[in-house]
Amino acid sequence: ERDKKGLERTEWFHKEGRGYNVLQSTKPQTVAYALHDSPVALLSWIYEKLHDWTDAYPWTDDEILTWVSIYQFSRAGPGAAHRIYYEVMHTAVSKEDVHGRIFTYDDLLGYTRNVKLGLTYNPKELDIVPKVWGRTLGDVVYEAENERGGHFYAHEYPDLLARDVRTMFGKGGGAYRLIAGKDGYENSDRARL
Repeated sequence: ERDKKGLERTEWFHKEGRGYNVLQSTKPQTVAYALHDSPVALLSWIYEKLHDWTDAYPWTDDEILTWVSIYQFSRAGPGAAHRIYYEVMHTAVSKEDVHGRIFTYDDLLGYTRNVKLGLTYNPKELDIVPKVWGRTLGDVVYEAENERGGHFYAHEYPDLLARDVRTMFGKGGGAYRLIAGKDGYENSDRARL
């Protein structure tokens, strides 16, 4: 039943909610100019995502204006977050740089080697795939299925995110002692997050 509802949500999003992705993947600078020039456009652009991508979270005016202000008043401007969509869609082949591998869109869809993954399934996430599909992404060491939450679940329900991080990286978790010689506790019984 969860998988069916998840696929219905994903289908809805692909039909009704991916316009932002097309714009940001093809014309990010045009969107950036428009959002920089019009605070009302930026407000509507951000608010639409906050509304549609959450699980009926009761946004306050202060929360909405804080999100909008981060984009409007950052040094890079409101279009800075859009460029990555263009880069991902227009990088044809994997290539190396001084920091390591740059991934293409096709790489993101494939199996990720040597990275432990944690997956959280929220009912109002944008793409909700069956768990068996999620497990094809790499070495999944943690999974959580939430009864509530959306794309911004870290803001909607920070207690769930804290639970996920503590469980995945905590003692007995799938990513415990991920870094050789480190356990995240360092002379304390409480994890240092």
